[in-house]
Amino acid sequence: MDASEGLKRLFYNRFLHLSHLTEQIFTTEVAEFADLARLHGLSSIPNNMTSIHVLDCIGNNEPINNTAIAEKMNLSKASITKISGKLLEEDYIKRSRMNDNKKEIYFSLSPKGRQLFDVHATMHEMMERRFIKAMDAFSESEIHTLLKFYQMMIDQKDSILKGEKEE
Repeated sequence: MDASEGLKRLFYNRFLHLSHLTEQIFTTEVAEFADLARLHGLSSIPNNMTSIHVLDCIGNNEPINNTAIAEKMNLSKASITKISGKLLEEDYIKRSRMNDNKKEIYFSLSPKGRQLFDVHATMHEMMERRFIKAMDAFSESEIHTLLKFYQMMIDQKDSILKGEKEE
């Protein structure tokens, strides 16, 4: 094994370690989000982050229909139907029809959903500030290299999810 391969293996091991830590941090961030929501007067929140991200998508694009949410989030229409049904039931969103199209159902945020949307935006701002502060340790060229790495990983994972075979 040459030095370059050893370095790549070390990088891979660090990447795996980061992946495991990310899973643990995700759990912590969900708890932080719940605490932040309670501080803003919300007694309950949806039970998963995908529902919160659907709510975020609705808030950023309202009024929006199931098909558009599914496309924007890269989820199935069936998943969006199930999640939006839950969000309706819990009074985070409301549904309506357009005057010119009585068939299509559109979603927008309820007052309770708007409050959760705002808390979610606050949480993302906090996370972004932390991330950007950590990135201060890197030069611009190093950040370009990191961007190249992340794009390569995104492309690779997208291929796997789409069922494409490795070459």
